Amino acid sequence: MLTAADIIFEDNHIIIVQKEAGIPTQADETEDTSLFEMVQTYIKHKYNKPGDVYLGLVHRVDRPVSGLVMFAKTSKAASRLSEMFRDRQIEKTYLAITAKQPPQLEDTLTHYIWKDKETNKAYCYKKEKKGSKWASLDYKQLQESGKNYLLEIKPHTGRPHQIRAQLASIGCAIVGDAKYGSTVGLDDRSICLLARRLKFIHPVKKTPLEVVSRTPAGRFWQKFSYQGV
Repeated sequence: MLTAADIIFEDNHIIIVQKEAGIPTQADETEDTSLFEMVQTYIKHKYNKPGDVYLGLVHRVDRPVSGLVMFAKTSKAASRLSEMFRDRQIEKTYLAITAKQPPQLEDTLTHYIWKDKETNKAYCYKKEKKGSKWASLDYKQLQESGKNYLLEIKPHTGRPHQIRAQLASIGCAIVGDAKYGSTVGLDDRSICLLARRLKFIHPVKKTPLEVVSRTPAGRFWQKFSYQGV
């Protein structure tokens, strides 16, 4: 159930919500209530709308990941936002915590990513493999606390499990992400990956917009300060 506190931004065209780890963005085989359904219910009750509520799914965030997810409230906004995501006109910034320091303080990672649908796991290759897709991201180490490292990630592409797989490929599995090699398990089965910031031009109003998520309350996140991050 969403509350007003979970709504980070809303106008007549778009709604950006804070997703908690463990909630699927859209319906999956588990039949757990999805964020999409929660947002529809929130809008229906807030505005006392009869019948079905229109909501456009314009991007996705993995189930164990927390942070910002944007939906479109009109078909015009949905069409334009989908095109903006596809054309990389929306700047997405993530924060990740790893248990190993990356080999460089900042770098660009490029791979061909192939997703095994049976195991729901992505693999990184330096050379193109049949069925793979090119992927790229920038990362930068922001802070260090004990044996943990806070990284800022800016993906240039939106491949499935891209950040998780690419960081694991350099030996920096995200804390809690057992699928990609983390030896640390978190009680809520989350991983320390946060969809932190969305920066873009509003699809209808054409004004600049930058939205920042809350910081999770987990013990690993509390090791770091977030002023200016």
